Amino acid sequence: MRCVVLGATGYIGGRLVPALLEAGHQVRVLARSPQKLDDMEWRDRVEVVRGDVFDPASAAEATADQQVVYYLVHSLNSRDFVAADREAARNVAGAARASGVERIVYLGGIVPGSEGLSPHLASRTEVGEVLASSGVPTLVLRAAVIIGSGSASFEMLRHLSERLPAMVAPRWVHNRIQPIAVRDVLHYLVGAAEVPSGVSGAFDIGGPDVLTYLGMMHRYAAVAGLPRRVVVPVPVLTPWLSAQWVNLVTPVPRSIAVPLIESLVHEVVCRDRSVAEHIPDPAGGLTSYEDAVRLALTRLSSADVPTRWSDAGVPAAPSDPLPSDPDWTGGSVYQDEREQATTASPEALWEVVESIGGEHGWYSFPLAWSVRGWVDRLVGGVGLRRGRRDPHRLHVGEALDWWRVEGLERPRLLRLRAEMKLPGRAWLELRVDPGADGGAVYRQRAVFEPHGLSGQLYWAAVWPFHGLVFGGMVRNITSAANTLGAGERAGR
Repeated sequence: MRCVVLGATGYIGGRLVPALLEAGHQVRVLARSPQKLDDMEWRDRVEVVRGDVFDPASAAEATADQQVVYYLVHSLNSRDFVAADREAARNVAGAARASGVERIVYLGGIVPGSEGLSPHLASRTEVGEVLASSGVPTLVLRAAVIIGSGSASFEMLRHLSERLPAMVAPRWVHNRIQPIAVRDVLHYLVGAAEVPSGVSGAFDIGGPDVLTYLGMMHRYAAVAGLPRRVVVPVPVLTPWLSAQWVNLVTPVPRSIAVPLIESLVHEVVCRDRSVAEHIPDPAGGLTSYEDAVRLALTRLSSADVPTRWSDAGVPAAPSDPLPSDPDWTGGSVYQDEREQATTASPEALWEVVESIGGEHGWYSFPLAWSVRGWVDRLVGGVGLRRGRRDPHRLHVGEALDWWRVEGLERPRLLRLRAEMKLPGRAWLELRVDPGADGGAVYRQRAVFEPHGLSGQLYWAAVWPFHGLVFGGMVRNITSAANTLGAGERAGR
């Protein structure tokens, strides 16, 4: 089948593409920033269309001559995600109808029987209805909590369970949930391509276990070898208050935690298993909750996490240059530029540069970075807890603590764009150049484009600390490269 995946740079989409290829399908992907796909092992096996689901012309180009459209797009990072998702779905529905697409496949959320859906669940439901109204046979697969390395739901569960041996929790921890392993979600998505065109409708998908959120935490602790968690439910914690707690304790920021928790206020359990009439269960059966957790932890421990929830950030538009680039005009731009020569080889220096962040830290004034990360979390930002997917290798578009990898020219340039809460926009550029004497030169540039007076005042307030933070980075990165280079020479 000829399949186009919309949302291929996201958590599910990035895993669905190789699964479709393995099943023998032809795959096209739509991406606002195709460079984000450069490091994907499947990049050369797919057709890439540059565009955006918010642009009707892009949607038309992506769906042309395709048999199956996979719609895996969401706009949770947008302030008005309901309106944004509605607009995108309408564009794709119209394009699919005009292109003669045979099937639309959409992954949404289980709709509880109770009234008063959260904005997140209501929006997911509306998107499915918009796609189905196109007249194209539409298969809506509805899942509750997805358990897999890197999923937002799993990261929230994992960090709450690991970091809090005892906690107070809202009453919704006793609500029933039917989690599903990400591998089973992919099984259903791939199988949907072969469902006869006459089949259309919404189908619940879930794993074999129905648990409460409290039960999920207890079972997670058992699989992870942790003592049993002590959880005391209290009636006063609203979803909004719960989200503030999640924002502080886990890598999931408040903007994503709020809709996730609002969805957990309802019981989300499959109401029927009719999906099995059209897509048989996996050959070995559906994955149990414990096995799903075990598989996710194994991937995390081996740094084998192909996609993460944080990869699906909102990138800067391709037309937005770094403000210090020659073609930028107008406004104020502040820079902090430093460089230092090192006896290490360019290869050794780049190895240190590309390993920055996450467990390796930022090579200067750890307390200052930690405090700044906590402040960012307190005001609803992403903080430092997103870490990195692999301890040594980065990918364009990947989240790296409070940064996003915007440019990567291995082995010479790493450009990061800040996603912390700031009165302006900020970048950090790390460059490796060959030295005149056989060593290497490390060049570092921090760029800040302030927004209004608050941005000007912010830069003035942090300027005195740049010598400690950015100066320390230069010294410590080159020192680490020297140490690494000396070890490599000694091992020869």
